[in-house]
Amino acid sequence: MSVFIGIVGILLLLGVCYLLSNDKKNINFRAIIVLFVVQLVVTLIMFKTTFGNTIVEAISNGVSHVLMYGHEGIRFILGDLVPADGSIFFFNVLLLIIFTSTLLSILTYIRILPIAIKYIGGGLARITGLSKVVTFNSVNSIFFGQSEAFLAIKSHLDKMNRNKLFVVSTVAMASVSASIMGAYMTMIPPQYVLVAMLLNALSGLIITTFMAPTKEAEEEVINIKDASNSKSLFEAISAGALDGGRIALIVAAMLVAYVGLIALVDGLLVAVIGLSFTQLLGYIFSPIAFIMGVPSNEITTAGAIMGTKLATNEFVAMLEFQPLIPGLSAKTVAIVSSFLVSFANFSSIGIISGSIQALNGEKAKVVATFGLKMLLAATFVSILTATVVGLFV
Repeated sequence: MSVFIGIVGILLLLGVCYLLSNDKKNINFRAIIVLFVVQLVVTLIMFKTTFGNTIVEAISNGVSHVLMYGHEGIRFILGDLVPADGSIFFFNVLLLIIFTSTLLSILTYIRILPIAIKYIGGGLARITGLSKVVTFNSVNSIFFGQSEAFLAIKSHLDKMNRNKLFVVSTVAMASVSASIMGAYMTMIPPQYVLVAMLLNALSGLIITTFMAPTKEAEEEVINIKDASNSKSLFEAISAGALDGGRIALIVAAMLVAYVGLIALVDGLLVAVIGLSFTQLLGYIFSPIAFIMGVPSNEITTAGAIMGTKLATNEFVAMLEFQPLIPGLSAKTVAIVSSFLVSFANFSSIGIISGSIQALNGEKAKVVATFGLKMLLAATFVSILTATVVGLFV
């Protein structure tokens, strides 16, 4: 029954996207069908085949093993301050971002990631008929955050029309950065982090192809040299470490602010109406959780976590979700975990606008005009990804 509800939910979601389209006549339905089929095949292989399960397990174990080396750096700096049980979030989770950001910077500098992204994105462009820049940006967003993703396409921003700018901005917001992938894996099941990062790239193209259709431009040429500004390997290592440290501190600051504010609002609402902020979010988002395939007895809990993520950020939501996981069904854990792996929240509107502003002031003004629609579309991306995952769990 939950599979049927999930299918109906996907159809309803795509129907809403069609209604919100600003150019219904030029929607590339062929691209949407191809992307959706690829999405289903990838999810089926990852969750329902021995080969797929082996690959997912190998990647998860590989990432966990690599992160162990990152802990060596943390222990060297902090010594006995690092607890064996991993109870201090900043030490055992956030500081790992520095290590993973450094690895990502190295792989970018030596061109391994940019080359892979260029050819995978080019392949998507050929089979879908979508713009090469759009598909490159989508694949690029699997690895780089919403700020860094634009660097590789900065030379194309000036030529982008409103629709193409909406697509690249929405896909960037709907993604996450590989530099914080390890941190996510310490809070929610690793397999859902991996599949959501991949599916979000496809879901982003599906949703935005409905809402803001684009056309392929023959003159588009992707230059992978734009992916890294480092002049040497050691500069790349330094840049990655500093970027990771900056991200860790920003996340820590936001968690202090948001967790504290939620506690304050909870206290006020409980005193006034007898319901906490998270309980209210649960009731508001429970219908969405239901059409995504979450069992009816868990939709309020799932809705509360989803609402918290939208109102604050994914880290706050994951921290609230983590202790609930053992008591929830496998389907709810899969759907909610997949939904959380995304930057789609209100604060990201400013981050996207600021990132574009740093590269092209005129285009930043355009982005500012569709900020809320961009957030809505990015949230739709998370819903689509999570619902598809729920079909196979």
